[in-house]
Amino acid sequence: MEKRKILVTRPQLPPLNEFIPLLADIWDSRWLTNNGKYHQEFEKALASYLGVPYVSLFANGTLALMAALQCLRIKGEVITTPYSFVATTHSLWWNGIKPVFVDIEPDYCNLDPARIEAAITPQTTAILPVHVYGNPCDVDSIQNLADIYGLKVIYDAAHAFGVRLNGSSVLNYGDLSIVSFHATKVFNTIEGGAIISHDIKTKKRIDYLKNFGIANETTVVAPGINAKMNELQAAYGLLQLKYFDTVIDGRKHITDRYKKGLKDIPGLRFLDEPIGVDYNYSYFPVFIDDLEFGRTRDEIYEELKSQDIFARRYFYPLISEFAAYRGLPSAKGLDIAHEISRQIICLPLYPDLPDDVVDLIISIISYMSQPDGKKVPIKILHSYEKKNKLPKK
Repeated sequence: MEKRKILVTRPQLPPLNEFIPLLADIWDSRWLTNNGKYHQEFEKALASYLGVPYVSLFANGTLALMAALQCLRIKGEVITTPYSFVATTHSLWWNGIKPVFVDIEPDYCNLDPARIEAAITPQTTAILPVHVYGNPCDVDSIQNLADIYGLKVIYDAAHAFGVRLNGSSVLNYGDLSIVSFHATKVFNTIEGGAIISHDIKTKKRIDYLKNFGIANETTVVAPGINAKMNELQAAYGLLQLKYFDTVIDGRKHITDRYKKGLKDIPGLRFLDEPIGVDYNYSYFPVFIDDLEFGRTRDEIYEELKSQDIFARRYFYPLISEFAAYRGLPSAKGLDIAHEISRQIICLPLYPDLPDDVVDLIISIISYMSQPDGKKVPIKILHSYEKKNKLPKK
C-alpha cells in the first residue's frame, strides 16, 4: 500500500482536458514567450478579476519584487518586516539596498506602523510591508507615514491574491504591489508572479525592465533582465482564474472545520478575519502558548510529522536570524516577531484536503493537549486508493 504524505499545501490544477486544447494552440503557433496572445489575455483577465488598473506578468514573484524596486529607483535603506519568506529581504539585497527590520504587531503579524517612524533615517527611501497570511496591513497608517516622510510603499502581497479591503482589492494600495503565483500559493501558475501598478507609464517601465529594457528592435532604454512569463503558464493561469472562486470556497470549508474542532482547546490562538476584508484563506496559522497548552509548538510539529502530516512553521526562523542579516543593527530586539515565530504552526490547507484528515489533525492536537497526551497512540498509513479511507473520529 502506497503511503501518502499530507503536506501543508497541495497545488490546485486546472482540468487537464481543458488545458490540452490551449497547449495544442500554442504548439500550432510556435509562439512560446515574448508577450504572446495568452500573456496579453491573462494580464487583462487578471486586471478585470482583481479590480486593479494594470498587471505586469513575471516569471516569479521574487523577480517581480526586484523589478518593482528598480522601477521606483529605490536606494539606501528600506524598512521591512523580519516575519516573512526570505525572498522579501533578498530582493532588497540584490538591489544593493540595506534592509531595516521593524517589529510586527501581534494581532495579524504584519509590520507595526507604530514602530516605523522611529526607524526612519535620512537614508530611508521606502517601506516594504507584507500582507502576512493574506491579512491586510494597516494600509492607512503606513501610507500616512510615507506621505509625511516622502517615502515609497511597495507591498509584498504574495499571500494576498483575491483579498479585498472594504470592497476594493488590497493590491490597489501603495505605489506598487507584488503577487506570487508559485505552486504553493492560493492561486498558482506553477511558477509566476506579477506587479500591480496604477498608471500606464509605470506599467510600460516595468514591462521594459522585465524584457532586457528593450523598447523596440534597435532601442534599449534600461538595463533590464529577462523575467517574462511564458505562454504555457499564461494559458494555465487563464484556466486557473476560471475556477478560483470554487477554490476559495473549498479553502473556507477547511478553515471553518479547523476552527470548530480546535476552538475550545486551551493555549491555541487563531487569527480572526479582519472586519471589512474578503479573505482568501491562503493559510491556517495556529499560535501555541506552550505553558497553557502543555506542549510546545515543536512537539506538535514532530508528532504530526510522525503521522506523515507535514505542517510548516511559517515563519521560523525570522529572516533577521539568517546569517546574511543577523549582523544588521535592526536585527536585534524584534521581541514580538521572535515570540510569534516560536509559537506559529500552519496546518495543512487545500480545497481537496479530506475532512477525515482534518479531523485526524484536530484529534492529534486535542489529544496532545491532555495531561497524559505525551504520545498519540495513532499510526495510520495513508493510501491514494479510495478503499483505504481514513477512519472518522
